[in-house]
Amino acid sequence: MRNIKMTIEYDGGRYLGWQRLGDSDKTIQGKIENILSAMTGTEIEIIGSGRTDAGTHARGQVANFKTTSKMDLTAMQDHLIRYLPRDIVVKQLEEVPERFHARYHAAGKTYSYHVWNNVVPSAFERHYSYHYPGHLDIDRMNEACSKLVGAHDFLGFSSLKKSKKSTIRTINDITIQQEGNLLHFAFTGEGFLYNMVRIMMGTILEIGAGTMEPEYIDAIIKSGIRSEAGMTVPSHGLFLDAVYYD
Repeated sequence: MRNIKMTIEYDGGRYLGWQRLGDSDKTIQGKIENILSAMTGTEIEIIGSGRTDAGTHARGQVANFKTTSKMDLTAMQDHLIRYLPRDIVVKQLEEVPERFHARYHAAGKTYSYHVWNNVVPSAFERHYSYHYPGHLDIDRMNEACSKLVGAHDFLGFSSLKKSKKSTIRTINDITIQQEGNLLHFAFTGEGFLYNMVRIMMGTILEIGAGTMEPEYIDAIIKSGIRSEAGMTVPSHGLFLDAVYYD
């Protein structure tokens, strides 16, 4: 039995997210599994490093699958590129130890969020960035980001109603880069809760706009109350950039 690790990029705009949903043909996992199953002649199940929401994109999603197929990895990749929709690309295949698990062995991830900050929207960036027309203060946003870095209980920055599992997560770094009207926010951490990046991002924008103070970050972490945090920004500005393994 071979264990194959895949690195995948996709435009999530027309999909219901990563996770296979019954018989729906509108998920990334479902599309890839269908091609792999037809290619190998056996039913293949792939394990992703984690789910991405409907509309979210990826530059470096990681998954693995097991197969008895003896097909060469180059031929496998060529087949996937040929038969997958053009908005899903398997960038790399590599054979890994049998125990490798794309989800359980992930040590960290980087997500990025992109904001088009101009009164006039962009015809070209509209699918991959959130249009925010108001003024944003970079210094205030950097102050907010610094408060989010570290190990905290991020329940207040999640769409989870309640959780039996720990909601403490560690964020290693948050950066903001400006490229003309585009603002690029990068979040690197050991793991993220459901909608955590999108809610943190909405809170950071409200702080940048002056409708919320940077000190509110501390209060939200302390209270764990979702309604005290900012909006959940749209999914189309979010990218899973990389998954890290020890």
